Amino acid sequence: MLKLKQVIGKGLTGIYKYIQRFTGRLKNEEFKALTLQSLPFWVASIITGIVAVLYSKIFHWVELLHEKIHFQYNYFVFLFIPLAFFVSWFLIYRFCQSAAGSGIPQLLCGIELSGKRRKGVYKLLNLRVIVVKILSSVAMLLGGGAIGREGPTIQISGSIFNMINKYIPKEWPKINRKLMLISGGAAGLAAAFNTPLGGIVFAIEELGKTHLNAIRTHLFIAVIIAGLTSQLFLGSYLYLGTPSVPSMTGWAFIYVILAAVLAGLSGHFFSKFILRIGKFKGRFKSRGKKVAWVLACGFGFALLVFFTGNNTVGSGKPLMTELLFDQDEPLAWFTFPSRFFGSIMTYVAGGAGGVFAPSLAIGASLGDSLVSLFQIEEYKNLIIIVSMIGFMTGVTHSPFTSFILVLEMTDRHTSVFPMMLASVIAFTVAYAMDKKSFYEHLVEDYLRGQDPPAPKPALASPPPSPPGDDPKQED
Repeated sequence: MLKLKQVIGKGLTGIYKYIQRFTGRLKNEEFKALTLQSLPFWVASIITGIVAVLYSKIFHWVELLHEKIHFQYNYFVFLFIPLAFFVSWFLIYRFCQSAAGSGIPQLLCGIELSGKRRKGVYKLLNLRVIVVKILSSVAMLLGGGAIGREGPTIQISGSIFNMINKYIPKEWPKINRKLMLISGGAAGLAAAFNTPLGGIVFAIEELGKTHLNAIRTHLFIAVIIAGLTSQLFLGSYLYLGTPSVPSMTGWAFIYVILAAVLAGLSGHFFSKFILRIGKFKGRFKSRGKKVAWVLACGFGFALLVFFTGNNTVGSGKPLMTELLFDQDEPLAWFTFPSRFFGSIMTYVAGGAGGVFAPSLAIGASLGDSLVSLFQIEEYKNLIIIVSMIGFMTGVTHSPFTSFILVLEMTDRHTSVFPMMLASVIAFTVAYAMDKKSFYEHLVEDYLRGQDPPAPKPALASPPPSPPGDDPKQED
């Protein structure tokens, strides 16, 4: 870590001296200060884009491997999947417990702690988190775990931005740590999904909690540079492609509302199941009980995969692509419940992995089930897309982020209004069930873990002696 600090510090110092010479003739001091303040965002954003590309490549290779493996009725899954779950959990348990789960709650907690407890921020966002997060999530994915890379990419990006901020030389203009972390989260989402607008809205809606004027310049820089770096290697692509989506006419309006309500409710219950199981799991204090829990989750997931097959494993991106482009016949009736409970079992096992992509996949499978149930094949892609938005909104309570992410993934601007309608309806339903989102509940748990133990109450002083008992009292 010391060598890394020296490398980053010397690099930024060299850049600082060069910029000072370059801008020495400029009389506009505000412009020079803005230029210097922007440079750490450029450096962190470029690194984020490169790491996000490598991470996405690894995920893609593993998911291609899954397509070649026929999980259904294959007995090796009862050994392979629990082993992968155990390795994923052990990496977290042994080396970095802050790398567990999605990663978004850790970033939100780091933003909350910035300016208060620097050690708490470093504990949640650092180099070890990056390494363990990648290794643990890949181990989980190798076992077929229903996880995404988007949440982990956001924590990884936040860690990169936090490290750059930590090692900025003293002579550099001061940069607000909270602003750095917010920009890092936005850059991570933009690089992971190739959705720059989604990254900006995510920062404002979920991360920011501050006025846009205070963050807009550096936030835009972080999103643009990270996104361009990602596109430099991957090209300009759509996460899901451009499906054919019919217009919302006639009965389609009713079906969109119904799908949004059911998706919002499903997203809410998905969150509740994970939170309740997480509290139950917290009772296990010994290492033996924790190992038994992980293996039980792995065996339960293997049992599910054994009977349902490849549609239950992985992030769900191949499933979404199949539903929107290649699937003429509806999927099996068990696809939605298998994705729903498979994602829950994967998450509560305790390894690293996100819920963004799995949430979209669960929503897509729910939409396909509704199309099959009501025999509305003419509105298939429309119902699938609004169900994706609705389910994700039910989990995150971030309607604008969910709607814009799916809009940018599919480039279906002709369906903007049903997408917006679905996000608002799903949010209303989920908010009526619980005022706090899935991430807000997790952040509260992390913050409670960061709070120092309450001081022991002082011993009560003995009551004063009644008049007449004090030998020094005068008559």
